[in-house]
Amino acid sequence: MSVVEQARRAREAAAELAVATRTAKDAALVAMADALVARTPEILAANETDLAAGREAGLSAAVLDRLALDAGRVAGIADALREMAALPDPVGEVVRGSTLPNGLELRQIRVPFGVVGIIYEARPNVTVDAAGICLKSGNAALLRGSSSAAHSNAALVAVLRDAVAGAGLPADAVQLLDASSRDSVKELMRARGLVDVLIPRGGASLIRTVVEESTVPVIETGVGNCHVYVDAAADVAKAVAVTLNAKTQRLSTCNTAESLLVHAGVADTFLPPMLAAFAAAGVTVHGSPEVAAYSAAVVPATEEDFATEYLSADISVAVVDSLDAAVAHIRRFGTGHTEAILTDSASAARDFVARVDAAAVMVNASTRFTDGGEFGFGAEIGISTQKLHARGPMGLPELTSTKYVVTGDGHLRG
Repeated sequence: MSVVEQARRAREAAAELAVATRTAKDAALVAMADALVARTPEILAANETDLAAGREAGLSAAVLDRLALDAGRVAGIADALREMAALPDPVGEVVRGSTLPNGLELRQIRVPFGVVGIIYEARPNVTVDAAGICLKSGNAALLRGSSSAAHSNAALVAVLRDAVAGAGLPADAVQLLDASSRDSVKELMRARGLVDVLIPRGGASLIRTVVEESTVPVIETGVGNCHVYVDAAADVAKAVAVTLNAKTQRLSTCNTAESLLVHAGVADTFLPPMLAAFAAAGVTVHGSPEVAAYSAAVVPATEEDFATEYLSADISVAVVDSLDAAVAHIRRFGTGHTEAILTDSASAARDFVARVDAAAVMVNASTRFTDGGEFGFGAEIGISTQKLHARGPMGLPELTSTKYVVTGDGHLRG
């Protein structure tokens, strides 16, 4: 089936979803969750096929980690759907309203986009998260995953479609596009008028390609070159613990810390235990000359290192003379995703928060908290680093647009 035909079917499904009750949508989400758990063996069998092919193809450990499913991960994905079912339905929410001087009643209400296309790389969990968040917000989802996860995604979508149809909603609310050819991506990006919005999730090249070549409106989810800045007034023990968590809690996510900036005033007390903690965790430090002076294990950092989203057990580290220098470094190399300051100085924290331009700024907390689930939004569809419509973790409200409803009583404009 062509992408255009799938988009047309999605549009028909979206028309039904737009008027579906919250009860119907929540029942479908719960049915999807139950079906994932019940059919876990077939999902894992499909995933093992992808993993075997990935290992043979020499995929990196980070990519294989993103691709891998086990019973625990499937259960977690299912739980996210149940949590989403418990969240308020954004559709129909009144954003603002008033009675105009002429007596007209004005309301701005949330409505679904319609058809949402998601182009993403080797993360099978995105298949379920995207399908669920689109359904709850009244949108039909056109999913285009990577070829490396083709078997996993096909198994997941088969389960989801059966569950959605069994709950009385159109199965075409969730569709998977062919991942064996780049043509499906090109057709999806050109399906303006059938697809209302595209959301790319993946590496910098994927996102750049979609943003630059799509005729369909795009919500840009950016790469995460996230920084941790350890201020002169930081608590060293807390700073070591938070930085280690930000880097190592999970290496392959966009909210993982990729660069560490250390104020010169705290370098002597902070860097020795921090470098030892990195070494114990198997993290390779790419450091400036000032950092290399503390350990022979430090690899000399290049300009490229400070601009890199590693998604691996690597981190770039530099010593800075001031908060101003830290902010300047972040403005040069940051991607507008998540930046963190570790400090006991309220004034330093205020200054950092005000001057750093990012979707999320953490004060004395790990960058790993930038996440729809951690923010209480339920499963997210991505973390937007742009400034129009949505910024940061994109939950249910961000998957809606609005329309104005104006109610009168035979009003005429003079």
